[in-house]
Amino acid sequence: MRCPVVSVVLLISCLDAGGHATAGKAHAAEPARPNIVYILADDMGIGDVGAFNPDGKIATPAMNRLAAEGMRFNDAHSGSAVCSPTRYGILTGRYSWRTRLQSGVTWGYSLPLIDSGRMTVASMLKSQGYNTACVGKWHLGLEWGLKDPAKKPSDDPKEPWDNIDFAKPITSGPLQVGFDTFFGISASLDMHPYVYIEDDHLTDIPTKEVAASGGKKFWRKGPVGDDFQHIGVLDRLTDRAVDYIETQSADKPFFLYFPLPAPHTPIIPTEAFQNKSGLNEWGDFVMQVDSVVGSVMQAIEKQGLTENTLIIVTSDNGVTPKADFAELKAKGHNPSSVYRGNKADAFEGGHRVAFIARWPAVIAAGTASDATICHTDLLATAAEATGVKLPAEAAVDSVSMLPLMKDADTPTVREATVHHSVNGSFAIRKGKWKLMFCPGSGGWSAPRPPAARKQKLPPLQLFDLATDIGETKNVAESHPEVVQQLSQLMAQYIERGRSTPGAPQENEVEIQLMK
Repeated sequence: MRCPVVSVVLLISCLDAGGHATAGKAHAAEPARPNIVYILADDMGIGDVGAFNPDGKIATPAMNRLAAEGMRFNDAHSGSAVCSPTRYGILTGRYSWRTRLQSGVTWGYSLPLIDSGRMTVASMLKSQGYNTACVGKWHLGLEWGLKDPAKKPSDDPKEPWDNIDFAKPITSGPLQVGFDTFFGISASLDMHPYVYIEDDHLTDIPTKEVAASGGKKFWRKGPVGDDFQHIGVLDRLTDRAVDYIETQSADKPFFLYFPLPAPHTPIIPTEAFQNKSGLNEWGDFVMQVDSVVGSVMQAIEKQGLTENTLIIVTSDNGVTPKADFAELKAKGHNPSSVYRGNKADAFEGGHRVAFIARWPAVIAAGTASDATICHTDLLATAAEATGVKLPAEAAVDSVSMLPLMKDADTPTVREATVHHSVNGSFAIRKGKWKLMFCPGSGGWSAPRPPAARKQKLPPLQLFDLATDIGETKNVAESHPEVVQQLSQLMAQYIERGRSTPGAPQENEVEIQLMK
């Protein structure tokens, strides 16, 4: 099988839906190279942000302001319906199903998912003279120091930590894929080890274990550092991100990748946000995430970088069921808005995300685009914005969003977009048509894969999203020509090792289309 100075701030979180492409072209003059700050919210539903869900019940003033001052993308998608694969796609411009990770996510001791030598957004920008930093949740594997180097850790969630030598430096991580500096955590906040990593070492060596926690405050039992408290992590990361921005200037461009650990479990808003939403802890935590976006915006403004700063706000996938859908529904809030499903699913609710971009020098305020985009598009966008010609083996699934940012009326620039669920089920979207190569959700909403197989549901599902955005009617039998066309295109994307024009590339493993 085949494999392969302007300020731009990219903030990724979740926003409300509503509205259609609004005419409006930005400034004609080409700006200088942008700074890029990318903020990625974790598990936030598209319906959790007011700008994307007029019926939502959570106050998100910072993200709403960002949308009013920039562009809202109404058809944005994560590269996967779960955490690690999406992060891989953001940084590499390549779908993660081309790697060893065919389903699920990496864990706290997993080996690096990004191969050495593969171009990332960070490495490309660093080669162009950018300062580069990552603050937050990494979740793409690390090369930990080992007591016995012959015993390599696996992607098993039950991987023990007794062979990890926490006193040794990390030899492969963010610094090896283009970041000058890193401060953050190894994986999700509910995954051990519960320690802060500064560049290639821990800020405190764990000598004790923390007991497991349940419910909305879920985390697993594991080693913890003395300077680590779960409830304080989001604030500490925000302080570090703001501090970094405040050391930057217009003299040299910078890239800050800021993947948040929230509102993913453990759902633990700080005291300042508890009971503020009037819904539950989830609503409170989303409000805290919104305040983080506001803090970053304020830091950019303080540095005088607003005009030539691109801010993008989105989420890594759909909303987690831990938000307690029944509790939220009882108070009139749907974190998935009008879309079916949630985190982990091949249905829209698993991967359709809020996505806002503000860049006053380029993007007209108060605009919206209905063009389909994907998180994998960051690398091609950054390359075009900085005048870099990408090599054939890089960004194989990345299409520049810059034409859309310059003119909201620009039609979709992607030929098609591939979706991937937690169990490895595929879907492909082209125009109004979406073909799912699985019965059921492929994830956590009903019907889950075992139930779908037991019910002998059709192995292929075709939806016309123009008339059925809620994915309620499978029309595969009445449109066999569409099924054939999309099946052939999906097979081509797999075989060629890329979904964009260019020389064929290699996938790292053999890809199985039907699970």
